[in-house]
Amino acid sequence: MLDEMVFRSGDVPTADRFDRWRDLMNQVYAPMDVRSDHAADYRAHQRLIGLGPVSVWPGEFQPLVFLRTPRLIRQYDPELYHLTLVVNGSGGIALGKQETTYGTYDIATNDTSRASETWVGLGTAKIVGVCVPKAMLPLPKGRADQAIGRRMSSERGVGALLALLLTQLADNSGQYTPADAPRLGVVVADLVAALFAHTLDADRSLPPDTHRRTLVLRIRAFMEQHLSDPELTPRTVAAAHSISPSYLHRLFQDEGTTVAAWIRRRRLERARGNLTDPALRTVPIHVIAARWGFTGPAEFSRAFRTEFGAPPREFRPSRADST
Repeated sequence: MLDEMVFRSGDVPTADRFDRWRDLMNQVYAPMDVRSDHAADYRAHQRLIGLGPVSVWPGEFQPLVFLRTPRLIRQYDPELYHLTLVVNGSGGIALGKQETTYGTYDIATNDTSRASETWVGLGTAKIVGVCVPKAMLPLPKGRADQAIGRRMSSERGVGALLALLLTQLADNSGQYTPADAPRLGVVVADLVAALFAHTLDADRSLPPDTHRRTLVLRIRAFMEQHLSDPELTPRTVAAAHSISPSYLHRLFQDEGTTVAAWIRRRRLERARGNLTDPALRTVPIHVIAARWGFTGPAEFSRAFRTEFGAPPREFRPSRADST
C-alpha cells in the first residue's frame, strides 16, 4: 500500500477543525494564509498520497480562499507546480492581473513561487490535487511557467490521461506498493509536462479576448436563467463563477454597462413581455413584478416607468385586445 496521510475534520473538536486543517496544509504544501466563512465548523476530508517527490491530494472541503503572498514565498518556497483536477465544484485563481475560473472537469494550475489568490466557490468541492517539483519536468522552466494559470480540460487528450491516472490513484491507492511510488511519480510528472506542452501549442492561436468573451457569455446565460431570483446580485453572480466581484465589474465595464444595470434591464424586459401577453391579462401586476425578482410594487413601478416612459398598467392589453 502507498504511504498515505489522512485528515478528517470529524476526528477533530469543532473549534479546532479549521486551524488544524490550515496548519496541515501549511506544513505539507507551502505557507499560505487560508480563510473561510465556514471556519467556525469547517468540514474537510483530505488525503496525501506520497509518490516519491510527487504528491497526490484527493480531498473534499468547504469554500475557502488560499493566499500565497510575497512574504510567505520568501519564508519558504518548495519550488512546486500544483495542479487541481476539479471533480465537482468551481473555483478560480488570480496571478497578478491574470484571473482564471475553473469548473467541474477542468484542471487548475498554480506555482508556489508566484504570489496568488486561489478560491473555491459555492458548495463543497471535490478535487484531486497533485504537486510536482519543477526540477522533475522535462521542459524548459520558462516554457513550463507559461502554462501556469491556464484552464485545462480533463475530458480530452493528455488532460484525460492525467485525470484518469489521478482518479485511479485516489480511488485505488491500496493496489500499489511503496516500491511503485517513485515510478508512479515519474509517470505523473511526465503527463503533467505533456499537458503543459499540449496546452501551450493549442492555445497559441487563441487571443486572450476570446477567453474573456467566452466568460462574459457564460455569465450572461447564468443571469438570464436566474432573473426570477431576488437574491441575484453582482456578489452572487461572481461567487457562482468563482471570480471576484471587482473582476466581474471590470468585465461588464468593457461591455459598456454594469452588472446591476444589466440584471435590472433584463428583468424589466421580461416583465414587460408578461404585461403585454393577453394570456396573462388577469395576472396582477405585483405578481408579475415578484416573478421577475422585484421585492415591492413601488420599486417595480418606478423602475418600469424610468425604463419605458410609462407605468406598467399602460402596457396591459385591454379586454377588447384579448378577444
